[in-house]
Amino acid sequence: MGARVIEFFEQTGFTVLLLFDVTYHLKDLLEKRREIVKQMYIAGIKTFFVCSLVGVFTGMTLALQTGIELKAFGQQSMIGRLIIATMTREMGPFMSAIILTASVGSAMAAELGTMKVYDEIDALEMMSISPVRLLVMPRVVSLAAMLPIVSVYMTVLACIGGALVASTVLQISPNVYFKHLFKGIHFKAMYVGLLKAHIFGLLIALISCAYGLRATSGVIGVGNATRQSVVASFLMVIIVGYIITAIFYGGGS
Repeated sequence: MGARVIEFFEQTGFTVLLLFDVTYHLKDLLEKRREIVKQMYIAGIKTFFVCSLVGVFTGMTLALQTGIELKAFGQQSMIGRLIIATMTREMGPFMSAIILTASVGSAMAAELGTMKVYDEIDALEMMSISPVRLLVMPRVVSLAAMLPIVSVYMTVLACIGGALVASTVLQISPNVYFKHLFKGIHFKAMYVGLLKAHIFGLLIALISCAYGLRATSGVIGVGNATRQSVVASFLMVIIVGYIITAIFYGGGS
């Protein structure tokens, strides 16, 4: 138990120091723009199909479940408003974070972990090349920038998926659905949703890279680092998501 507590604080401290190091190397942002664009492509385009599928079916599921409940009160026309509010504030950033943690974050941890156990990271340091500047900073910047875009994309698809169920299953006309949907769009909800997505992207990339850079014990260590990075990212997304919601909506507004 004691060893786990010590390991937790060591990992947390390393991640915080990594954040400071990444912040310092932001001065090289333009120089590393090609690598950043490459990482954004991996995070966005390569997860396009999965994000599209999850977005549409999330909207369809929300429409079906809320439609059944609202129908009992004769308020099924409000489905569009509920879907846009749910996706913008919570589900859009959360689902995007889960998908990118599983696909992109785990890949980051595995890639850097493999480089660590095969001494490639040490070789870079011996040549006076900063691994953070070369490998970590572009990944953190790209995921922090890309996750809000993915979140907006999934929110739009969820609204379309909800419209399909509303018109075919619940017999709600598209005009009524989208009328209430647009009424449910609020600047504060969009701002909070984008802020969440940005912070989630930052956390996922930082945690994944931190675990990868501390991988040990060969191939088994890489597997353990990848698994631990995914678990830690999931936990932080849930905890930080709640904290942000409590800050902005704790007063009921």
